[in-house]
Amino acid sequence: MPIVYTCFSTDVIHEGHLNILKVAAEYGDVYVGVLSDEATVRYNKFPTVSFEDRMRMVEALPGIKGVLIQKDILYDEIVNTLRPDYVIHGDNWLMEPLSHIRDNVVSLLSEYGGKVIDVPYTFNENVRKIDKRINEKLAMPEFRRKRLKQLLKIRPIVKSLEVHSGLTGLIAEKTVIEHDGCFDQFDSMWLSSLCDSTAKGKPDIEVVDMTSRFRTIDDIMEVTTKPIIFDGDTGGIPEHFVYIVRSLERMGVSAVIIEDKVGLKKNSLFGTEVDQTQDTIEGFCEKIRAGKAVQLTDDFMIIARIESLILERGMDDALERAHAYVGAGADGIMIHSRRKSPDEILEFCDRFREKDETTPIVVVPTSYNSVTEEELADHKVNIVIYANQLTRSAFPAMSETAKEILRHHRALEVDSRLMPIKDIISLIDEL
Repeated sequence: MPIVYTCFSTDVIHEGHLNILKVAAEYGDVYVGVLSDEATVRYNKFPTVSFEDRMRMVEALPGIKGVLIQKDILYDEIVNTLRPDYVIHGDNWLMEPLSHIRDNVVSLLSEYGGKVIDVPYTFNENVRKIDKRINEKLAMPEFRRKRLKQLLKIRPIVKSLEVHSGLTGLIAEKTVIEHDGCFDQFDSMWLSSLCDSTAKGKPDIEVVDMTSRFRTIDDIMEVTTKPIIFDGDTGGIPEHFVYIVRSLERMGVSAVIIEDKVGLKKNSLFGTEVDQTQDTIEGFCEKIRAGKAVQLTDDFMIIARIESLILERGMDDALERAHAYVGAGADGIMIHSRRKSPDEILEFCDRFREKDETTPIVVVPTSYNSVTEEELADHKVNIVIYANQLTRSAFPAMSETAKEILRHHRALEVDSRLMPIKDIISLIDEL
């Protein structure tokens, strides 16, 4: 019998999948691949059930000749091993970015005469409800909160993009690209105090209170499913920080990052150009311990941000603080620098890893933006935060558009560089 292959990355088998299997059975013996979690999170939503459960779900389907693990989004390994006569898939992979996967399969099969079968995608009210239910489950606090820790186990480096509104949250949520045969998307979202304040037209000195910032979290959580890392500035005094931890954990935020400074908040990239006071090691450790003591789950993370390199206190001071903060219970260390070169960041990572091989390291390559994620991963960095790029790209574009309208007394001249409103609206899911 001819060999027919199809691959599922779904958490629920619905009538669309059953229709694909029905069509597949007409061509020969059906083998089904289950896409690994590592591959799924490169272009799809995070699985709501374990890989083992997804395997069992597929193995229970009738009429299946065999079930395989597909470790990569592209089909090279499967095709070379199984040599299927037919590969069958819903016709949704005719559209980008999935079309690149189809092109890959067509190329592989053409070497020995295999064929691709495109089955009309099943999308009806029942399927829509199932998809909506999965999204709602992904957005629930108890599932979203633990996802950052889950990603740290399966991603070589977790990518977090700055968001400050529901719309920027949707950009982080839905942007998927294919480049040189690889698929990628952002893993999490960074809710920066700088960008949240800027979006509200306020200075970045903690003048926007936590109640307002929590409303921003609500706006973003309402339309997204990815985990959130929250910029907690200094965290305030320990007695206030405990309430911040409780609130964020209850909302479903995955992590808070607090910096080891005291007094009026000033942006770190000003460094020693403005007066900034670093907390004592003992004082900051007390704050970390207070936050950890009120946590109700093991999912939430408190990450300690070290300002020693920013304030030119030296590498030894940064390392001493890092190990002390981990000893106080910090779930991760964020090391910050305002230099154009990543050298001191990479040195810190290497020296920190000599004594601590497991605590996650977080970096924010804003000033040293030439460093690649691959280079950071080579130095055992776990999370990279793109902390303000959406805000910085939006402002000049909007400012220039406003000037052009004033200059020409009409909007015609700016229209060619504007995104059609229909494309923006298409980002927003209807209930």
